[in-house]
Amino acid sequence: MSTPIAPLDTPVALVDVPRMQRNIQRMQQRMDTLGVRLRPHIKTSKCLPVINAQMAAGASGVTVSTLKEAQHCFTHGILDVFYAVALAPAKLPQALALMREGCHLSVLTDSVVGAQAIVAFARLHDACFEVWIEIDCDGHRSGLAADDGALIEVARILSDGGMRLRGVMTHAGSSYELDTLQALQALAEQERALCVRAAQRIREAGLACPDVSIGSTPTALSVLNLEGVTEVRAGVYVFFDLVMHNIGVCQADELALSVLTTVIGHQPDKGWIITDAGWMAMSRDRGTQRQRQDFGYGQVCNEAGDWIDGARVTGANQEHGIITLGAADTADVVARFPIGSRLRILPNHACATGAQFPDYHALDAEGLVHTWSRLHGW
Repeated sequence: MSTPIAPLDTPVALVDVPRMQRNIQRMQQRMDTLGVRLRPHIKTSKCLPVINAQMAAGASGVTVSTLKEAQHCFTHGILDVFYAVALAPAKLPQALALMREGCHLSVLTDSVVGAQAIVAFARLHDACFEVWIEIDCDGHRSGLAADDGALIEVARILSDGGMRLRGVMTHAGSSYELDTLQALQALAEQERALCVRAAQRIREAGLACPDVSIGSTPTALSVLNLEGVTEVRAGVYVFFDLVMHNIGVCQADELALSVLTTVIGHQPDKGWIITDAGWMAMSRDRGTQRQRQDFGYGQVCNEAGDWIDGARVTGANQEHGIITLGAADTADVVARFPIGSRLRILPNHACATGAQFPDYHALDAEGLVHTWSRLHGW
């Protein structure tokens, strides 16, 4: 029986549009209820139809991880763009050019040296940058501690240098290591409280700090109180993935991204099913490896998207995926999954798997397939 996705060559990235839309509405409604702006991080999809759906639902501006993403969003009418990676001095000319085209671009720093570079460049070019200061709320990555003495120094350098200090931001990346609601709520409160504390310190020093921006998908969906916060940034919620499933912030029927693959062979004595989706399709991300349930390189579903219990992509070469089943199911792999049959693989990390493809094939509620291009590069 023919299906809408039957003509597609494999491997290919599929987006379940109704699931995606429900995910967008879920996050937007939660932020509306909590009384803050939602500035989605578009690095997950890097795809204009997805971004437009987020904006149509009520998002306020976007967060990007590259200046190429910023240019792409601005070119397509999104003016309020936050480049949420500490700005390397070599990228200042590119950022300024984008601003002078009319983009309301804000940038990020987390150091005295970074702030000085922004001010020096801006003075040389008679410019004013809108700048956020990154706060480290959990020791996960980068940023200044909320009580670091350098925080006020950075804020003063920017303010005295004629820049507009937009506010402070943080990202609770360690939320990816949790899997209970209690732990997620505790970290979400830590994220909120420390970022708000940093803003208060700057204000107590007599400097403007209008905005407090926090966000990760797990904490955004777990937090109980956002007092003092003005906006939330989250990204992977738009598709979700197996890491988010293990954390406990989504269910299996909310995972909107999958990879369609074809069975190309078997190793019956090993119980292996060989497919054409190796790590070039799934990525090398093994984000579930340290979680409660290890999904290998991905959870296997039938072509319709129904979860096949116990079926995992347990090995991945460049263009070959190796699927194994539960021990009791290995005898009939050839009969159950003949060469030419098709499967879907749910990814560990939607951002990483999406990055393997130049476009998505989006399956809408009417059963129509649309090709959505995806941005690549920096």
